Amino acid sequence: MRVGLFVPCYVDQFYPNAAIATLSLLKKLGVDVYYPQNQTCCGQPMANSGYEHLTKNCNNLFIDNFAEFDYIVSPSGSCVLHVKDHLHDEKREADATGIRHKVYELVEFLTDVLKVEKITATFPFKVGLHQSCHGQRGLHLSSMTELVDQPFSKPMQLLNQVKGLKIIELTRPDECCGFGGTFCVAEEAVSAKMGKDRVDDHLMNGAEFITAADMSCLMHMEGILKRKNSKVKVLHIAEILNAE
Repeated sequence: MRVGLFVPCYVDQFYPNAAIATLSLLKKLGVDVYYPQNQTCCGQPMANSGYEHLTKNCNNLFIDNFAEFDYIVSPSGSCVLHVKDHLHDEKREADATGIRHKVYELVEFLTDVLKVEKITATFPFKVGLHQSCHGQRGLHLSSMTELVDQPFSKPMQLLNQVKGLKIIELTRPDECCGFGGTFCVAEEAVSAKMGKDRVDDHLMNGAEFITAADMSCLMHMEGILKRKNSKVKVLHIAEILNAE
């Protein structure tokens, strides 16, 4: 099994430790993982802003970098969902289709492909889990409270294997944080209020750390935490699952 590591541009630029933890964790689990050096943005910001017709070069480069691998894994639910739903190439549509079916967000790769049942990590802190919208409603990483269905959470399944970690119960466990990519620029007041509400839920219930499978949501909440002068930190789930 050869796995290509897809690192989103904002993770590369602002939160490289999340990417490093993803690489380290996959290697610990025996995965033959590679990082294509020429990769760049998947095109999601343009597509979400109504300019998907300008993502052709992003699509071409993504196919060039990742078509050869058995699986593609990324520490970002939103970027993976974008690739799954929007990667096309009129000249190499077969390659694009293949990639759409073999690209995975890290958590779903660990639970659905590797079927990990034992994580050798230690993290003795109270942790609040943020269920990112793209991961929850797009990739189905967890159940949704508005549906009458059997509850499940793939991130929780992994976090429960971490020694010493205590998951706190949130009042509104799957509420949006308000980030939404360019939404937080176009509707900054609404975005900020939603983020404050989400952060307050974690603080009220005693979180020492907030984690998620999407660093973009955590980045939004981190800004609010810093403005509150809070001691609560954010960590991508890969950093917790890789903790020693």
